[in-house]
Amino acid sequence: MESEPLRRAFRLFNKSFMVPAYRLGLGALIGNPFSGYIMVLKTTGRKTGRVRYTPVNYALIDGCAYCLSGLGMRADWCCNVKARPRIEVILPAGTLAGMAEEVQDPDECLRAQRQILKNAGFAGFFLGFNPFTASDAELRQKCQGLPVLRIRPVGIGSSPADPGGGLWVLMTILSVLWLAGILSKRRKTKDECSSFVQLGDLPLHQLHRLGQCLRIEGKPGPGGGV
Repeated sequence: MESEPLRRAFRLFNKSFMVPAYRLGLGALIGNPFSGYIMVLKTTGRKTGRVRYTPVNYALIDGCAYCLSGLGMRADWCCNVKARPRIEVILPAGTLAGMAEEVQDPDECLRAQRQILKNAGFAGFFLGFNPFTASDAELRQKCQGLPVLRIRPVGIGSSPADPGGGLWVLMTILSVLWLAGILSKRRKTKDECSSFVQLGDLPLHQLHRLGQCLRIEGKPGPGGGV
């Protein structure tokens, strides 16, 4: 298992970047075979009743989403799921509602553990073996005590693009930045146009630039064209 400092670093990265990115609908831009594929569990705190977000590596098998807990069932998010198994899952391609349960069948558990670790990118090697080549016996031994949870879809969850989501905030910011860039470029072009005074003293490339400026303002260029 990874060390405590590394675990804290992952926790900080997840809280400050991964969760906000998925809540904005940017999950599809993040996952890849090297850094791994992530889904975010949206659970309800068993004590506080507040919404909690937990990024986990996952696998999609036979229409269900699977994930495992590196801290066993004592992990806070596992305890929350056990208390309130109906959760939402934010996948890179969308959001679904589902019922979570611990997998009890050994063969199903083994199959899911291998696929989850293979989908985890470099993090899949943190248990000290290669999930792509390890034997079933080694996989069982290394993953002992790491429960697998199965999430069966039961409905559609609310995505960041749906009412109440936050995607509109990101799109508004991007639109404002795009519009500001266009206006800034036009203002710069007009400032350059106003700096030209004597056409006879200008080199050819600046005359061409002046023609572009005048066309932007709807005036005849140096050659008489518009």
